[in-house]
Amino acid sequence: MTLDNLVLGKSTTYSDKYDASLLQSVPRSLSRDQIALPKELPFHGVDIWNGYEVSWLNSKGKPLIAILRCKVPVSSPNLIESKSFKLYLNSFNQSQFASLEQVRQIMQKDLSDCAGQAVELELLGFDCFAQLSLGQFESAQSESASHTNEPFDFALLDELDIEIDDYQIDPGRLSANESKTNNSQQEVKELLVSHLLKSNCLITNQPDWGSVLIKYQGTKIDHENLLKYLISFRQHNEFHEQCVERIFYDILSQCKPSKLTVYARYTRRGGLDINPFRSNFEAPYADVRLARQ
Repeated sequence: MTLDNLVLGKSTTYSDKYDASLLQSVPRSLSRDQIALPKELPFHGVDIWNGYEVSWLNSKGKPLIAILRCKVPVSSPNLIESKSFKLYLNSFNQSQFASLEQVRQIMQKDLSDCAGQAVELELLGFDCFAQLSLGQFESAQSESASHTNEPFDFALLDELDIEIDDYQIDPGRLSANESKTNNSQQEVKELLVSHLLKSNCLITNQPDWGSVLIKYQGTKIDHENLLKYLISFRQHNEFHEQCVERIFYDILSQCKPSKLTVYARYTRRGGLDINPFRSNFEAPYADVRLARQ
């Protein structure tokens, strides 16, 4: 399959009448084959979507609004193409529905059909907005402590004073320190964060801005080389989900940690943000919105 049939990057007409056919899928296998991921995926996780431009009409024609939260499992055969997702949500704007729950059920079915596997979906009405707040990666991961009961040392990679002049992705940049004590490698547990992640849309070349969390247990990863590797995505063209899977597999292959989580939260475009979570040892964290989102 090619991506020529996608609406992404093409002039489109915005429909304001409900239309499930607007949704388009992209087989995950396209990028996974390119990355050479094994058939048995080395991670589990979800793609967490947040939609802030969701509206429809009630049975009396009055507009209602909500915030959408959707989780697409990585085991689904397809990812959901983001522009088609936006067009789909816009199609609810002038359509009447009996209740918020009816809208939720319709969206959950349509998005599950597009992904090829059941997705989780909730709609938060304005009465729930006060419960939402900004957070940061450090607090987001602490909520998962019950899964591991293990402390991880925190470091913000962006504070490193590095010099870089090569922005081509090279997994060979990644390295783990081979220091040994008593003929055995020293293991560390680290939570590393960078807000300098930037890649470009695979089709339109528009910039995608994000923050990334890397949590691992194993031989200590060289922080400067890791930051240079992350910055090298700056001119790379790939979808959000694909970038995170590439980062995960490159770190796993080059540094060989026994435990690894890679979680990115991207800034929104067209009212949608995408937040891929991949891990081989822990459950997804709470959906905490970061400052730039």
